[in-house]
Amino acid sequence: MNAAPADQIRLLDVQALDVRLSQLAHKRKSLPEHTEIDSLTADLAQLRDLLVASQTEESDTAREQTKAEQDVDLVRQRAVRDQQRLDSGAVTSPKDLESLQREITSLAKRQGDLEDVVLEVMERRESAQERVTELTARVSAVQAKVDDATARRDAATNELDEEAATVTKERELVAGSVPADLLKLYDKLRAQSGGVGAARLYQRRCEGCRLELNITEVNDVKAASPDTVLRCENCHRILVRTAESGL
Repeated sequence: MNAAPADQIRLLDVQALDVRLSQLAHKRKSLPEHTEIDSLTADLAQLRDLLVASQTEESDTAREQTKAEQDVDLVRQRAVRDQQRLDSGAVTSPKDLESLQREITSLAKRQGDLEDVVLEVMERRESAQERVTELTARVSAVQAKVDDATARRDAATNELDEEAATVTKERELVAGSVPADLLKLYDKLRAQSGGVGAARLYQRRCEGCRLELNITEVNDVKAASPDTVLRCENCHRILVRTAESGL
């Protein structure tokens, strides 16, 4: 393949722009905010699970407290009725009086036991409420960090995208001045060679594979016409000659 030396030089400009686009894409993908957001999001999900569990516990203990308090009220009301019967003198039979007094005593003990249950449930509910308050605050704090990291990531991403758009337009302009067949070969080699399809020959060294040409290869390059599109014998990339090739 033949191409004017100036066209081959412009191919290096296209390569430089492609390298810059690759760098921008890598930088965009490797923004530290991505890892930060992933870590914070995982923490946030765990905290939210703990918060839901604590809210469920608080709700359960609230219902348990209500039930225990209702049981206390029922026992208390029955004890009041029995005491009123005893005080009214309506019960005159010694046996019935003894039975009523035993029931009042039993109800008093039952009420005490139930009140202990209420206190125990109240303590558990208070602990759950404190846990809910603590976790709610922690969720809010981590969410704020997520929002901050997301904003920083979006700002950095937008900046990189804007630069990439500018470089892409410049690349289109420069590539448009390169012969189609030469550009097609370059794009094919770039896809095969890790994003580098053309390399400068600098001081007898290919800047694509970083290997120095041997004497036979140097002589072949010297003998080639300036219009000849050369390929590196080692990496097979397009080898572009410049004034600094050392020939």
